[in-house]
This record gives sequence, structure tokens and C-alpha cells, in this order.
Amino acid sequence: MKRLIIPEQAAYRQIRKRNAVADADLQFAVVEIMEAVAKQGDEALRFYNERFDDYIGDLKLDPKQIDEAEALIEEKLKEAIDRAYLNIYKYHKAQERAVERITTSKGIECWREARAIEAVGLYVPGGTAPLFSTVLMLGIPSQIAGNPKRVLCSPAGKDGEIHPAILYAAKKCGIREIFKVGGAQAIAALSFGTESIPKVDKVFGPGNSYVTEAKRQALAYGLAIDMPAGPSEVLVIADEKAEARVVAADLLSQAEHGPDSQVILISNSENFLDEVDGELRSLLRNLPRSAFALSALQQSYSIYFPNLEQAFECSNFYAPEHLILNLDNAEKWISKVKRAGSVFLGPFAAESMGDYASGTNHTLPTAAFARNYSGLSLESFQTQISFQNINKEGLADLGPSVSLMARAEGLEAHALAVEIRLKNERI
Repeated sequence: MKRLIIPEQAAYRQIRKRNAVADADLQFAVVEIMEAVAKQGDEALRFYNERFDDYIGDLKLDPKQIDEAEALIEEKLKEAIDRAYLNIYKYHKAQERAVERITTSKGIECWREARAIEAVGLYVPGGTAPLFSTVLMLGIPSQIAGNPKRVLCSPAGKDGEIHPAILYAAKKCGIREIFKVGGAQAIAALSFGTESIPKVDKVFGPGNSYVTEAKRQALAYGLAIDMPAGPSEVLVIADEKAEARVVAADLLSQAEHGPDSQVILISNSENFLDEVDGELRSLLRNLPRSAFALSALQQSYSIYFPNLEQAFECSNFYAPEHLILNLDNAEKWISKVKRAGSVFLGPFAAESMGDYASGTNHTLPTAAFARNYSGLSLESFQTQISFQNINKEGLADLGPSVSLMARAEGLEAHALAVEIRLKNERI
């Protein structure tokens, strides 16, 4: 990791720069994929499946395989998935809100009601790691919301199959329509629709830089997206009381996602930063995905500030996807957190807990988008429709004010729509 000592604010922008493919090259590559899928449909998807995933075969998964997957995974893993499902379900179910009607003035009542989005696409990364946890994070709030159509896309593995744990998690969430397509081409398919894959109204799920760019481009074609959720990142603020080996493990847990991940460590102790460096070298020796982690660490930072106030200033500028506060009495620092996707408090709160089973959603904004986006929630799968009920008394009371305001803006018909009602005795 690159070491920075009390960096000036001007250096924060460089710290925030993610390790990604050059923008121009990335955009061009994704444009090419989007256009090919739009014009050639399934033919393009089969081409990209072979090119990127070395897979030749059907795009749609036989639903029987979803039911058969349960027998292919260990009982203890099933039990772990079941327990995670319950926690995540409980957390998102609590986000349901009863309709509350508000009387804004006499004779006028306003309220909002939630409606499930008609068709949603759920993207689950496969590739180097079968992220069945993402199925739960997307599938459970969608299940609670009651989206009528739910389509899941995930790339086939080296064996040409989707990992059985992904299929088991999908079954838990009631998902039956699954396609063996990954990357930017999956986002393109969900954007335009193909002979096999239906067009959806909104797409959800994390992915690499190509998936994130495809989601950004899909906005131009009328597809809504959950948020910009690209390569993973974590920022850890730790004091001298933290355990260096624990912090090193937290950093590696995100670095191992891939070479375009980024991790940041900020501490008010230079000695502690040295200790963590030593623990990183030690833990890397036995890490199966050490090549990915090492590549990510080369584009990551350990930063020293003499006081924690500066640490939070830097963190808020970075706006991390995951923020770990491994601090003495971590809760007292909550008010200092202004921008973050999800926060983990204290020495026991491993970020991995939130990734899998504590209950919160792990689909979070990255690349500083936590400055203006929130993590996935039940409302992400819904639209909120406003209603208003106005009776004769309400019109008589508020109508003249509305008429006056409309004319002041030069909108005569707006004023007439109120005044005609005020004068009409038949309604």
C-alpha cells in the first residue's frame, strides 16, 4: 500500500481515484457490446458468452436445475444461507411503511402508496467468485416488494453451469427465470430485450467496471438502475488500540474481490500502520486469491493523521462503499460520518458480516457515489405514488391562492382549471 503522511486536502482527489480501466477504452468497449446486443440479440449473447466465459450452450437455465441445486451443496452451507436469508428478510421487511394520510389543510388529504416495479433484472456476478450472497441481497427485497416479473442473469462458470449455491439462494427468493449471461452483455440484454431475455424496467446488482459502465449507458435507453455499484472498496479508520491482524484481514477481504478493488487505511498511529503492513504480508502468503489482493493493494493507501478529526474529513471526501470504525468506543464517532454506504462499528464488526448475513444490504454505491446515493433497500424495488383527495371545502379554501400563484407565473389555464370548479355548482 502507498503510504501518505498528513496529506493536504489537494491530495484527497488522487486518493479517491479508483483503479480502473481507462475511461475512453472502457466506454468504447461497452458501446460496442450494447450495440451488438441491441441489433443481434441472442446471437450476440452467445458470441460474448464464448468470448468472455468460454461457454457454449443454452442461455436460459432449465428451471428443474433450480430445484435440483439443493442436493448439490453441503447441508451446513444451506443452513448458513437459510440463516442469512432470515436476517436479511427481517431487516428489509421492517422497511415497509403503513400508509399515512396527512391533512395539509381543511378539506385536503394527501398520502403516498408504494407499488412494485413491474419488471426487474437482477445481476449476480459469477466469474472468479460465485456471489450467491448477492442473490439474497437483491432477491429478498424484491420478494417483499412483490415485483411481478423478476429476471436473474449470471455468467456460467468454467464448467458451463451456474453455481448451485446461487440457484439455491434464488429458489429461497422465489426466482425461477434465470439466464446464463454475464458482464456488460447481460445489462444490454435486460435493457433492450432479446429473443430469450425480456426487457425490464430497472436493473439491480454490483459488478466490475464494465458492468457499471453498461448500467450508466443503459440510462440513455430508458432503463432505470439501482445505483453506480462497481468495484468494491473499504476504508478503515483505526486507532492504536485496534488489532493489526484484524485490520489487515478486513483490508484483504475487499482487496481479494479483484485487481480493480481499492482499500484505504487511516490511523492516528504510524507504528500501527507499520504493524498492519507486516500482517498483510503474512496473511497474503496463504490467501488463495493473493494475486488479486496484491494487485489491489498496489493501488491502495495507508494514511497517517495525528488526530481522528482529520481522518473523518478524509473519509467523508472519499465517501467509501464500506467504512469500518475500529476505534475505542466507536459509536461516539457516528455523528462524524457524513458520507458512506454502510458503516461497521467496533472491533467485532467485520465487513464480511454485512456482506453475508447481518441483515443490511451489501449492494452499495462505490466510486464516491455515497455522496449522493444510498444502498439498496425495499423502496429501491418500488415506486411511490402520491395521492390527494380534495373536497369542495378544500377547493374553496385553497383554490384562490392556487389561482393567484398560477397567474403570477403566466399560466392562465392552470388558474382557469381552479376557477371553473369554484364557479361550477353542479360538482
